Amino acid sequence: MNSSQEMQKIDKDVIQARRLEGWITILVYAVIIVLLYWLTLRFDWPVWIVSFAIIWTILSIPFELVFLPQCKYKFWRYRISEHEIELHHGIFFRKRTIIPMIRIQHIDAKQGPILKRYGLSTITFSTAAGSHDIPALKESKAEHVRKYIAALARITNEDI
Repeated sequence: MNSSQEMQKIDKDVIQARRLEGWITILVYAVIIVLLYWLTLRFDWPVWIVSFAIIWTILSIPFELVFLPQCKYKFWRYRISEHEIELHHGIFFRKRTIIPMIRIQHIDAKQGPILKRYGLSTITFSTAAGSHDIPALKESKAEHVRKYIAALARITNEDI
């Protein structure tokens, strides 16, 4: 792992993975709209309820399919140095986190079905204060990063 001072990007495939998540979210919204429509007909609910749900869904489409996927890739950065891990992320509220290597107790690589489809993994490392993630790294890079952080944090294979 290059411990240079340059911030690293997460993998660009996160855009496609996040778009797939967006489509799933929109599908859930559609199911809710159908349910609300049925309830409106069945129990004579006010029409504004289902109208609001339809408008919300239509307005959320560009956010779910364009804005959020691009922002996740554009605004997520990380840097791993000998003594710390630095994370930068956030769209409207930028968050910068520095985790000292000596505080890291446990490191994991995780992968859900959507990340697996795109060959991505998320590295999760835990400290006494909580856990932190580096999302959407290619599987091989994620494994390399996990081992590199473990070596720097001096975590044995039993602890990983």
